[in-house]
Amino acid sequence: MNHKLVLLAALAAGLLPASAMAQVSPELPVSPSQTPAATTPAAEAPKPPPPPSAFPAKIAIVEFQEAVIATNEGQQALDAVQKKYAPKQQQLEALNTEIESLQKQLQSAPATMTDSERATRTRTLDTKQKQLDLDTQDARTAYQTDLQDAYGKVAQKVHGIMVDYVQKSGYTILLDVSNQQASQVMWIAQEPNADITEAIIEAYNKSTPNISAPAPAAGAPAAARPKPATTTPRPATTPHTTTTPKPPSQ
Repeated sequence: MNHKLVLLAALAAGLLPASAMAQVSPELPVSPSQTPAATTPAAEAPKPPPPPSAFPAKIAIVEFQEAVIATNEGQQALDAVQKKYAPKQQQLEALNTEIESLQKQLQSAPATMTDSERATRTRTLDTKQKQLDLDTQDARTAYQTDLQDAYGKVAQKVHGIMVDYVQKSGYTILLDVSNQQASQVMWIAQEPNADITEAIIEAYNKSTPNISAPAPAAGAPAAARPKPATTTPRPATTPHTTTTPKPPSQ
């Protein structure tokens, strides 16, 4: 019998061990796990990024809020808000005066006043006090809203003039120092010509030649240019229930 037929017969019968298969069939393919790994070229190491390069800086500083408020349009906007709430302020002052008068009457009431009358006066005083508190809160909220709205409209336009100014002047960095406690500005050397606040005010006023600063009230001294310490206009002072409320003021 041919030896190949003998081998096939042995495989079919399961009589041939695996070691014998390797000896009699050297041409059988090798397991993939036994295949030597193909050699690949080593990957090139990534090149490090270039180091950052410094550039000459021309720094300007600005008190942006002061610039907005000090423009002619900014002064007109704030003046309009204050005039709008002047009647309400007078009402609050009148109510506050009435409450103070009722308090004095109740404190100086004679001992002969009946308990019923004293209770009635106390309820009247409490009602007016609550009304003053509520009206004051409502007026303050509305005043602050209108003040922020008026400021924001002017600030948006001043910002455009400011950006155009610093670009044309060749500045590379502009720092707002209106409120250093809320910014990242820790300290700035006051270099000559670094503060462009006045320049921005003048540039904006020139861009709005049809808007003039509001005339000061009769008999009032010339007001100094405001220098607010926060990034938004200060609201009107909240009137106290036992003192005369102050009119809205910047």
